[in-house]
Amino acid sequence: MAKKPKVKLNPLQSKTLALLQVLAKDPDSSMPVPDSDDIRITKMPHAHGNHMHVGEFVVHSKDASGLENPSVWVALARKGLVRDTYPQEIIITAIGLAHSTGLEDKFMSVSDH
Repeated sequence: MAKKPKVKLNPLQSKTLALLQVLAKDPDSSMPVPDSDDIRITKMPHAHGNHMHVGEFVVHSKDASGLENPSVWVALARKGLVRDTYPQEIIITAIGLAHSTGLEDKFMSVSDH
């Protein structure tokens, strides 16, 4: 059985992918792409004050800056974690959904509002 290649991400890329994974699990922010295991992000969070709401979580705006950084999208697409369709649409691939960033509970906290 072949091992999956290790995908190296810098901290901003990892945070962005972790946020996309949360959005992909939220039916108010995403929908499946027909005939694939990919997920289309239909609603991106917007910052208010120093934070934003991502699914059920609150994230500091500085930790979500990759969501609007074209260089991050290029890198994630080159690594096969998202489709190369940004900014027209945002699609996280099955590979991106399955990738563990190790940040799943490191910079997000459950929202109290």
